[in-house]
Amino acid sequence: MKKIAVVGSINIDQTITSERIPLKGETLPGRNLRYIPGGKGANQAVAMAKLGAQVEMFGCVGDDENGRKMIENLANNNVETHNIKIVSDIPTGIAIITVGENDNTIIVLEGANGQVTRAYIDSIKDTLFTYDMVVLQHEIPLDTVHYIVELCAEHNIPTLLNPAPAAEVPMETIEKVTYLTPNEHEAVLIFGKDRSTEDLLKAYPEKLIITQGSRGVSVGLANGEVLNVPARKAEVVDTTGAGDTLNGAFCVKIIEGSSIAEALEYANAAASLSIGKFGAQSGMPTAEELAKALEETK
Repeated sequence: MKKIAVVGSINIDQTITSERIPLKGETLPGRNLRYIPGGKGANQAVAMAKLGAQVEMFGCVGDDENGRKMIENLANNNVETHNIKIVSDIPTGIAIITVGENDNTIIVLEGANGQVTRAYIDSIKDTLFTYDMVVLQHEIPLDTVHYIVELCAEHNIPTLLNPAPAAEVPMETIEKVTYLTPNEHEAVLIFGKDRSTEDLLKAYPEKLIITQGSRGVSVGLANGEVLNVPARKAEVVDTTGAGDTLNGAFCVKIIEGSSIAEALEYANAAASLSIGKFGAQSGMPTAEELAKALEETK
């Protein structure tokens, strides 16, 4: 079985539900305060493991109770954790999430995720180079992200970069990464406002994949066409982690040898199932659940 490495954030999510997202300066009553395993990196690793992939998580946590719980959670979800570094005097990362009106707002404190440095990568790169694909996001230092893309390109290892939270991506990194998966807002920040989504997709065929929420996901194909995969109808309970589920499911199918169209169809269905349950990782479907849903759709 081919193996996927995820280098990214490991957080604990402090999630509170309210009737809607508060306005600026407004106080609203909340309910159901929960502490849930999160971090975009950890989420994507769990999404892939639940779909049957062999996955290892690379990153940092604090020498605290949250860090121990996050490592235990990853292991319980069949994610390899041997190379996660435990750092002293810096807390495990935390995301503060408000859920309301079928949407969410998120504030992230990087904590130990900020210690995923070039030095850390150098300490684990020999292991990293044994993997068949490396998955990245923007919740660790951006310099480290760009460094990993460069290293993997030198060793012909495919990479996927999910550029979230939104930040600029150097053109050199865009050229070297295998797949870039921004949402519409992130795509504008990276490429500017002057080019349409269709033009961008055609300029980076089968590399640039733009997610568009309820309108699905789009990619330019090698033949010059733009493929739009519509979102699958679903009852929305919590959208947290939907993008991470899509990225993870896409990687699983790509590494299995599926076409980009097949992989996006699978990933879109996985994301639609994930929003039907509360919590990022707890809502992610298993391979069996997703296969059943796809069969029912047919």
